[in-house]
Amino acid sequence: MSQAIRSVLGVQVAQARKVIISGRSILTAIHKTPVLGPVRVQALGLFGDEQADLSVHGGLEKAVYAYPSEHYGFWNAAREEAGVAGIDGALAPGALGENLTLQGLLETDVWVGDVLRFPNCAFSVAQPREPCFKFNAAMGFNKASKVMAQSGYCGFYLSVDAPGTVQASDVFELIPGPRRVGIPERFQAQMFKHMR
Repeated sequence: MSQAIRSVLGVQVAQARKVIISGRSILTAIHKTPVLGPVRVQALGLFGDEQADLSVHGGLEKAVYAYPSEHYGFWNAAREEAGVAGIDGALAPGALGENLTLQGLLETDVWVGDVLRFPNCAFSVAQPREPCFKFNAAMGFNKASKVMAQSGYCGFYLSVDAPGTVQASDVFELIPGPRRVGIPERFQAQMFKHMR
C-alpha cells in the first residue's frame, strides 16, 4: 500500500513588528513572508524568524509552527463569508502565521511525539496552536479564532530534534511516536479549558 507524498509547500519567517489591532499598537510576528532556498533550522526555530510574545509562542516546544495547506480553501471561504476575501484575494502560504506550509499531513494524522524527518533536519510534534486575537486580525474578521476552535484546523507546533536546513519542495516522512495523545484531542482539551 503506497503512502501519500508529504512535502513542504512553503517556508516562511517574520521579524516582530508593531501593527494596529483594534486601535492599539501590538507587537506581532504573525505576518510571515516566504523564503527561497534552504533555511537554517536551529533549536529555537528557523533562522530569521521571531516571536513577539514568548509566553505563548516560541521556545523549545513551540520552535516552528506547521500548517496543512489543505485547509487554505476553508479559510478563503470563511473570509469570503465574513466579507473580507475580496479585499486582498486568496491567502498565500504563511498567511495563518505558519513557518512551514505542509502538504499531505493533517492534524488528524499526527500525535504528540511523532517525528517529521526531512532530508536535512527533523522535528517532533509538540502541541496544537491556540488561536488568539492576533489571528483574528490576520484573517480580517473577529470570529476567526472561534472558527478555528470549531473546525479544529489549528495546525501544530514542532520542536527541533535535529537542526539543519529545510526548504520548500522538501519531502518528509512521518515516524510514529508513542501515540498517546492526538493533536485533535489535545486541541479540544485546550479549547475546553479556555471556555470554562
